[in-house]
Formats: sequence, structure tokens, C-alpha cells
Amino acid sequence: MRRSELILAVYLPTALLAMGQGLLLVTLPIHVTELGVSLTIVSVIVAAAAIGTLVTDVPAGALLHRIGLRRAMLIGSALVVVGTISLAMPLTPEAIVGFRLLAGVGTAMWGLSRHAFITQSATLETRGRSIAVFGGINRIGMFAGPAVGGLVATAASTSASFLLAGAMGLLAFVAAAMFIPRTGGPAVVLVGGGRKRWDLVLKTLRTNSSDLIAAAVAQLFAQMIRQGRQLLIPLVGVGVIGLNPAEVGIVMTASAVLDMSMFIPAGILMDRFGRKFASVPSFAVMAIGIGMAPFAGSFVGLIIAGLVIGLGNGLGSGTMMTLGSDLAPEGATGEFLGIWRLIGDVGMVAGPLAVGLIAASWGFTGSALTLMVAGFLASGILFFLVKETRIAPVVHSVEPVETPGD
Repeated sequence: MRRSELILAVYLPTALLAMGQGLLLVTLPIHVTELGVSLTIVSVIVAAAAIGTLVTDVPAGALLHRIGLRRAMLIGSALVVVGTISLAMPLTPEAIVGFRLLAGVGTAMWGLSRHAFITQSATLETRGRSIAVFGGINRIGMFAGPAVGGLVATAASTSASFLLAGAMGLLAFVAAAMFIPRTGGPAVVLVGGGRKRWDLVLKTLRTNSSDLIAAAVAQLFAQMIRQGRQLLIPLVGVGVIGLNPAEVGIVMTASAVLDMSMFIPAGILMDRFGRKFASVPSFAVMAIGIGMAPFAGSFVGLIIAGLVIGLGNGLGSGTMMTLGSDLAPEGATGEFLGIWRLIGDVGMVAGPLAVGLIAASWGFTGSALTLMVAGFLASGILFFLVKETRIAPVVHSVEPVETPGD
């Protein structure tokens, strides 16, 4: 597939869907807080989409070769739209959890199909840049979301922001339906039947167990700090500093602007010098920014902490996806990436839950310190225990048999 086709088929709908979901980063926690529920329930609702994604990762990976990448993208985006627009209705906290779970299922199908698509399209030498650009496109789509969401919520209501987010998702679905080719694109590379592919995955896990365990733990902590920051900043802004939704949105957008500006340097670092050159400093810098947040004390102070967090996250653009692609055995890419994303999504669920649960007992400082430790652990494990996959890929592939993809 040519780059222009890739932009229309994958990057454009990705940006639209990301912008729509970015609207919820500020407004969803504030909306749920206004319902009068506890911080624990707030954290459960914010984590619900990640939980839906988590339980769907492995089944979605196994389904990719059956339904095809195009169909998986369309089904996934449609579920996200339904799960988002429904939030505009007067719902109980339990119903909100249900619709966020549905959106999470869609996110799993959408995200995994795109990850597999790029993995099979890019060579090892260009994979870092290809996935970093993908991560950058996703960040560009999200950077304006928090500010727009905060402004819409302040001027109208949080329900209006949910309708706007759903409309962006609907545009993403239309773009995907129009531009993703029904034929062509990367073939889905398979090895035998479903059981043989799972045997290949299990063999890979056994043969490279030490490297994969270390990488998996690093991935878990990395996604924990990444997702946890999305809840910590709004709660600190509103609950500690006393900012309004628009001001919190500006803080998160400022962080996202710096975040999205780093995807090109991140891709160059990964492909020229190694995956660790981007991933190790990324999570260490994020940890420092997270540790600063509860002590910010003012709007300007929280912006500074947000910028440090954005710098770190941007430097890690695409790093965990690239590492997963490097480790995936050819012939069972979907199945392996389903497991890889499951591990990361456990961290994505743990992040918001840790913020809410720990804040309820030890305050936001305790939540921030927990996420900070997770960031430093991710950085240290990647540096000391994970091999550099750019120089010597850990996984040795077998001879594949190609079958037509969707």
C-alpha cells in the first residue's frame, strides 16, 4: 500500500477517532464526579474502557485472520461510536460502565488490526519510524481533544462533549469504510491452522521466556503510568488546585502538544540507535513529571508538570508497539500481538484504578508516587533486562505460508 493510501485508510480515521476520545479525557471524570459517586467509582468508570479492551485483546487477535483487517477496523470503530454517543443519555453509573466496556471492545479490535497491519507492512529497519508516526498521528488527533472537551463542557454541558466525541468517531468509521481497500494491502501471513499458530506462539514464549517476561513486565508498568496520568491530572487540577474544566483542558492540551511533537525524534532514535534509546528515558522523564503534579500548587505549576510528562510520553511514541512487533513470530502475528496488548492493557486498567483507590486512602500524593515508581521500574527493566531488538531480534521466525488477507 502506498503512503498516500495509508494516510487515508489508517491515519485519517485514527486521527478522527483519537480526537473524539480525547474529548472524554477531561469531561468524563468531571461528569462522573458530578454524579456524587466516590473516587473509587470514578476510577472504575475511567478504567472501564481499558477493561473492555483487555478482555477482548486475545480473542480479537485470534479473529484477525478470520474476519480480515478491514472488517475488524470497521466493527471496532462502530462499537466505539455506540459506546461514546450513549454517554450523552441520562445514565446510572452502572450503565456508564457498560457503555465504556463496549467502547473498550471496539478499541481492542480497531487497535489490534492497525497494529498487525503496520507490523506486516514495515521492514525491521523502518518499523520504528512507521509505528512512531502512527503513534504521532494518534497524538495529533488527541492533542486538541481535552481543551475542546473542556470548553464545550463549560459552555454547554458534558453531554454535549459526548455527542461531539461520538460524531468524530462516526466520521472515522465513514473514512475507514471509504478508504480501506476491500482487497490488497498486506497479506495476513499464517502458519497452518489455528492450533499450529498457537503452538508457534507458545514455542516463542518458552524459547525466549526470560526476555519476554522482562519485556512484558516493563510493558505493564509503562502502560500503567501512561494511563494513570490521564486521570491524575484532571483530579489534581479540580480537587487540589481548584481549576475549572477549561483550565484543566488547557493543561492537558499543552502536555499533548509537546507529546505529539516528539514522535519523529522517537522514530529516528529507535531505528538508528535502538529501541532502548527512546523507551528508557521516556518513562524516567514521565515518572519525574508525575511526581511533580501533586506539588504543582497552581495553574502554571500544573502546566509545567504536564509538559514534563508530555515530553517523556512523546519520546516513547510507538516504543511498546515497536517492541511487540519485533518480538512477534512471523506466521502468528495476530495471536502474539493479542497477548502483548493484553499485558499492556492490564497496566492501562491498573493505572486509573491505582489513582482512585490510593487517593481515597492516602491522597493524590500517594497516587502520584505509585505511578512514579511504576515509571522508574519500566525504565530500569527495559535498560537492564530487555535485549535490544533492533540489533538482534529475540524471536526467530519460521517459514510462513501466505494466504490472502481481507
